[in-house]
Amino acid sequence: MRLNVSVVLLVCFLALTEDIVLSQQPYKLPKIGFIAFSGSEPPRAFMTGLRERGYIEGQSIIIEYRSAQGRGERLAQIAAELVRLKPDVIVAPSSPATVAAQKATTTIPIVFTYGDPVGMGTVGSLAHPGKNLTGLDSFASELAGKRLELLRDAFPKISRVTILLHADARSRRHLADMQNVAQPLGIQLQALEYRNVTVDLDSVFHRAINQRANALVVPKNPVMTHFRELLVHLAAKYRLPVIYPNSQFVDTGGLMSYGPDYRQLLRRAAYYVDRILKGAKPADLPVEQPTTFELLINLRTAKALKFTIPQSLLGRADQVIE
Repeated sequence: MRLNVSVVLLVCFLALTEDIVLSQQPYKLPKIGFIAFSGSEPPRAFMTGLRERGYIEGQSIIIEYRSAQGRGERLAQIAAELVRLKPDVIVAPSSPATVAAQKATTTIPIVFTYGDPVGMGTVGSLAHPGKNLTGLDSFASELAGKRLELLRDAFPKISRVTILLHADARSRRHLADMQNVAQPLGIQLQALEYRNVTVDLDSVFHRAINQRANALVVPKNPVMTHFRELLVHLAAKYRLPVIYPNSQFVDTGGLMSYGPDYRQLLRRAAYYVDRILKGAKPADLPVEQPTTFELLINLRTAKALKFTIPQSLLGRADQVIE
C-alpha cells in the first residue's frame, strides 16, 4: 500500500513539474514578414487592420519589416532574407514585391494587395488562387479608361493625352485599355516610356509638351508612387494637368486621382493574415476585388496652376482639398 501511494505521489509530482516547466517556456509569437517597395515602417492602415483583429506588435505578433527604399533590384535580396527568418506569412503589397516573394518561397503563405494577379500568372483564378498566394486584386481594366474620361470631364477641350509608362508588359495593358476609350472621346493617345525615373522623367515631360499634350495619365506603379513628389513637381513645372492612380499623389500636391482606396486594401490585408495565422490555406482564400473607388481633387493645386475645374466634377468628388 505504501509503495502504491509513493508511486502515485511521484507521478503527481512529475506531472506538476512538467506543467511548471511548460508554463515557463516562452510562447512563440506569430511572425509576419513585410516586403515594402518603399517606406520606413509598416503602413498605418495595415497596422490598424491587425489591431482590429486583436494583434499588437511585440505582444501578440512579431513583424519583420524590410523596405527596398524604391530600389526594385533589392527586392529579391529582401525576400530571400525574410524567408530565412521563417515567418508564418509574408505580406507583399506591390506587384514587384509579390513577384520577389513568389520566387523566394513556394511554401510560406504570401498576401498581396496590389496588381493584376491573374494577368501576371500569380494565381490561377480569383476564386481559386492555388499555390501559396492570395490577397486583393486592385487591377481593373476599366480604371485606365475611367481616368481618361475624368480628365475630359475636368478639361473638356483636351485632344492629346500622354500616358506615362514604365517599360514593362503590365504598363502596356494600361495603354491598350485606354486606347479603347480614347477613340470614342476623340482623344489622340500617345505613350511615353521611362526606365530610370530620376534620369528620364524630366525629359519625358518635355517631350510631352513638344508633342502638344494637353494632359497626362499616370497608371498605378510602385516606382511612380515612390517618386510622387518629383512627379508632382514636374507636373507643376510644365503646367500639365495630370490624373494619378491614388490619393497619395493628391496628398503630395497632385491635381486629381481616381482609383481604389489603397488604405482600405492594406487594412483588408490584415484579414487574410488573420485567417492564415488561424490555419487557413492561401489556396482556399478567394482573391477579393475592390468594390469602391474614390475621386480626389486638389483644388488648391488647380488654383495655383490657374486651372478651372467644373463645379459638376467637384460635386462628384469624394474629397476636395481646398
